[in-house]
Formats: sequence, structure tokens, C-alpha cells
Amino acid sequence: MENLPVEVIGNILSQLKAARDVLVASAISRKWREACRKHLHTLSFSSNDWHIYRDLTTSRLEILITQTIFQTSALQALSILMEDVEEFSASTVIAWLMYTRETLRKLFYNVRTMPNVNILDICGRQKLEILELAHNSIAGVEPNYQRFPCLKSLSLSYVSISALDLNLLLSACPKIETLELINPEITMSDAQVTVELNSSTLKSVYVEAISLDKFILEADGIECLHLKDCALEVFELIGKGTLKHFKIDDVSVIHLDIGETVENLEIVDISNFTIIWPKFYQMISRSSNLKRLRLWDVMFDDEDEIVDLETIATCFPHLSHLSLSYDVRDGDGVLHFGLQGSSYLQNVIVLQLGWTVINDLFSHWVEGLLKRTPNLKKLVIHGIVSEAKSDEECRMLANFTTSMVELMRRYTHVDPHFKYE
Repeated sequence: MENLPVEVIGNILSQLKAARDVLVASAISRKWREACRKHLHTLSFSSNDWHIYRDLTTSRLEILITQTIFQTSALQALSILMEDVEEFSASTVIAWLMYTRETLRKLFYNVRTMPNVNILDICGRQKLEILELAHNSIAGVEPNYQRFPCLKSLSLSYVSISALDLNLLLSACPKIETLELINPEITMSDAQVTVELNSSTLKSVYVEAISLDKFILEADGIECLHLKDCALEVFELIGKGTLKHFKIDDVSVIHLDIGETVENLEIVDISNFTIIWPKFYQMISRSSNLKRLRLWDVMFDDEDEIVDLETIATCFPHLSHLSLSYDVRDGDGVLHFGLQGSSYLQNVIVLQLGWTVINDLFSHWVEGLLKRTPNLKKLVIHGIVSEAKSDEECRMLANFTTSMVELMRRYTHVDPHFKYE
């Protein structure tokens, strides 16, 4: 090991990441300590990595982190995640950032301080490419001064910021490609909460746990959009038809518009969502390049709406992955996902099917879908089975198991998988 070049040792130590492991490893010899000082690129302090962090006093922890950081001279990635630790001294944290900012490319920062540390002031105009902030507040963004010329990825979690400052922050990142907003506290000057974001370079946007009256995203080059656990009255995407991956998970929205140009869509993933199928279908019907379609735990606004296989087969000829959860209308026993038509899903190779409440019709529905997917390679059945099963549930599950065994004997080219919750 002593014959290794000091730069290689620095790369080895950087792979360890956790500060405790780095310090232990660097104690091997003088050469390893030199590698730590001059060639360590990645360092992480996390209260989840080592329980001792929680047992130390805040002042002692500040000293430990300060001594470790100040022994390095070439950090490119710094992670300080202290979720369960009391507030740090702002002056101490500023010293860490001032010492490392000229070499940093990645900063992951979740530290509570008093007063709040302005990360934008300290790290602006530097070489940061990835910035993840949590449990902080941002106010009074000055795009000309607090500029991030190299930043490509920005993540804000539980951050307090105004709608105006959020848009100004985006404009201060001329190369940004990825944006994450997780449970942000959006402050507004009036009663209506409206967020308008504009970026010509954004490619991926993930929004989670946000509640707004209106969210307007103008992004000409966006390729991936994911909304999760959101409550929105209006969501509008304004772009040039570059969207490829669209995902909605447990979202409440009255008006949804992802633009008229959706020819490039390849993945549509909708779950835990109340859908107005004719309007939604109108949005995606021109997506002839669609390869993956997932409609899971979808509630229909109109009880009479049916998504039939004929529509899916004719409008999405390149579909290779199809996921549908079985749902039956109360009373009449008719499927929302029907088997109408005769067209085959020639390119579907993976089929995922699920139920929330099993009945005797489910196995017939599965068989109908298998008949329409002649080139299927993999079948995945998802089911929910209660611990306290009634005699009727046990009978239906037994009947379903028997029917699946018989069905798979006829479709020996299909690889079946069963996942029960």
C-alpha cells in the first residue's frame, strides 16, 4: 500500500466519504495523512452515519468538523447533514464554507444556524455544479451578484423562499439542468400563491409536497417532469415539445396542461390520481412514440369512463411496458380498463397488473390481456391481501391461484412474478 502514489491514496480516501472513516484510514501512515491533506476530494459529516455526533455538545462537534475540514486543501464535494443536532454558530459554518468554496463542485448542506447563513452570498460566483439545501431560508436574491455560472443541479428541501426569489435564483443559474423542490415554504405578498418559473436550460424537474393556486413552468428543453404529493389548482407546462418522461403520483389538480406538442413523450406514469380520461387522453393521444404507460390506482372523474385496449393499441404502437391496476365500478361489475376491440399490443414485452379488491373476474381480465400481447416476456401481478381474510377472500384467492397455474401452462414463454402486500 505504501507504494501507491499519493494521488491514488487520495482517491481511495475520497471513496470512503464519511469523515470518521477517512480519519481512521488516514492514520495508517504519514503518506496517507499527506494524501488526506492534499488529495482528499470528498468529505461527509452526517448525523445518520455515526451516533456519536448526536452525543457530542454542539461546540465540541463544531470543533471536530472544523479541525477535519481545515486539514484538507482540495475538497470538491462537501456534505454536512446534521438533522438532529442543535443550531450551530453561524460564524463557524461560514468559516467552513469560506475555506472550501474555491475548490467545491458539490455542496450538500442541511445545518441549522442562528442567524441564518446566506449560502448564495458565500458560494455565488464560484465553481459549484451541484447544490442541495435543506431547512434553510433564502431571501433577497440578487442574480447579478449571487450568480452560479457552473451550477447544473439545484435541490431545495424544506426551504423558505418567495416565488419571486425562486425564479430569480433560476435566472442566476444559466446552465441549470435539474431542479428539485421538496416541501418548500413559498412565501407570497398576496393571498393567491402563484409560482412562475422560467428556464431555457432545465431538463428535469421534480416537485414534491407543494400546495399552490397556480404553478406555471416555462422550460423549452424539459425532458422529465415528476409531480408528487402536490395540491394545485392550476399547473401549466410551457415548452417546445421536448418532454419525454411525465409522472404524476398522488396529486390533486383542477387544471392540468402539459402543452399541445407531446410527440416526444416516451413514458407516462400516473398513480393515485383522479383523472378526466377524455381530456387527459386528448393531451397524450399524439404521443405515437410512447413506450411505457402506467395507470395505477387511478380514479375516474366520470364513473362511465372506460379506457379500452383498442385505444391504447392503435394510438401507442411502440408501447413495450404496460401497467394497469384492476378496478370495477360499483354495482355493474364493468371494468374501467376494458378489453374492447381486437387490435394486438404487438410490442408489449412487460405487463404489470394489479388489484385492490380481488374478485372472480380478475383472472378472466388477465387472460384477456395475455391474448392481446402475443410477444409478452414478463408478467407481474400485484395484489393486496388483508391479514384478516374472510372466507370469501380466501376462496377468491384460491380460485385465482388455480386459474393462474392453468393459464401459465398455456403461456410457457411468459415469465410470471407475483407480488403481494
